[in-house]
Amino acid sequence: MHYFTISDLAHEFDVSTRTIRYYEERGLLSPIRTESGQRLYTKKERAKLKLILRGKRFGFSLDEIHEMIALFDEDRTGKKQLEKTVEYGRRKLKEVNERIEDLLQLKAEMESLLSDFEKRLQEWGESGG
Repeated sequence: MHYFTISDLAHEFDVSTRTIRYYEERGLLSPIRTESGQRLYTKKERAKLKLILRGKRFGFSLDEIHEMIALFDEDRTGKKQLEKTVEYGRRKLKEVNERIEDLLQLKAEMESLLSDFEKRLQEWGESGG
């Protein structure tokens, strides 16, 4: 069986070893230990790390990610995990859409203010003041 060291995974996924150890402390990863105490990760643990990092990128909390990973261990078909992922994914998508709407409103306000300020400056210049 092929194993990965913590340095292998840190390098591959461009994260610190401290981050990987933190995920282990949170119960998200479970490396095996050699007699000397070195952490070794299986392909399954590597896949979990990949899921954790993808989940973080999409804005999921570590608790949500933990729940999704645990569901796969409960139901090897992956159906429950997918259902939960879809549920959380829809919630995150709604949050992203709300943020986009807020940013579009902010952009419109900024454009309006800038236009008004530029107009005032132009009028100021034309009047010689």
